Amino acid sequence: MLAVPLSLLAGRVWIDPFAPNTHNAAVIVMQLRLPRAVLALVLGAGLGAAGAAMQGYLRNPLADPGLFGIAPGAALGAVLSLWTGYAASAWLLPAFALIGASGAMALLALIAGREGGIALFTLAGLMISSLSSALVSLAISLSPTPFAVSEIVTWLMGALADRSWRDVWIAAPLTLAGIGVLIGAGRSLDGLTLGEAAARSLGVDPARLQVLMIAGIGLTVGAGVAVAGIIGFLGLVVPHLVRPLTDRRPSSLIVPSALAGALLLLVADCLCRIMPLPGGELRLGIALSLLGAPFFLHLLFRMRRGLA
Repeated sequence: MLAVPLSLLAGRVWIDPFAPNTHNAAVIVMQLRLPRAVLALVLGAGLGAAGAAMQGYLRNPLADPGLFGIAPGAALGAVLSLWTGYAASAWLLPAFALIGASGAMALLALIAGREGGIALFTLAGLMISSLSSALVSLAISLSPTPFAVSEIVTWLMGALADRSWRDVWIAAPLTLAGIGVLIGAGRSLDGLTLGEAAARSLGVDPARLQVLMIAGIGLTVGAGVAVAGIIGFLGLVVPHLVRPLTDRRPSSLIVPSALAGALLLLVADCLCRIMPLPGGELRLGIALSLLGAPFFLHLLFRMRRGLA
């Protein structure tokens, strides 16, 4: 309730809601800042829910949605649109990114198979992620113009600047559908915490759960990458922040993680807007990586002390 009004007023130029001439301010709020705020809420919710579901599925508190290879696959599709020049059309960059995410999802399902276990599923995701990253680097090195290289590198940093209602209409339905799929998988994820054998005895179908995870992660992460680039570490950090406030079951963690992810991404975007940097606005993906990397190291050291 506090963060949304603040995000509409905050920026390099702060808006005074009580100023006598508010026509220009209304245009700025409705056409620039409101869609940006809605997009931050939507993408943050999707990434938070995806992180919580993935940590429950892999039973690993260090799991991150990028591990599936969905985000790198979506990034590869977007980079190809920039490399070929098709991104000049407003709808083609998100379309290429979604095609890349769908391709990564299909390849993951093909490799892991219906009977593939969690270990094979994780290794397949790592392979897809590595291959996509290598192809992105190849596209950058073979880029036909310096302008294309600049556009690719800038887009890969991740940001919500200059986004419009068109981006909201692209990302919101896909993200909400993905969150719904992940919520539907919550009971199966609860059973999986007891181990695969115990989960099967409780009626959990591993093949169906795998399909739900691929679809849910693909929709939430792919939609975010399609309109904002790669925004990392949010899916890793948010579940750890809200897990002590729940009963620690995966099904109880998905919705709180979605809400916390929405809040965190919105606040981070506001801070990026108002930071006084000489070169312009700090990219959101860079800011979250600067916060997420120390948090990741903190988790590693805490786990190490626990094993000692």
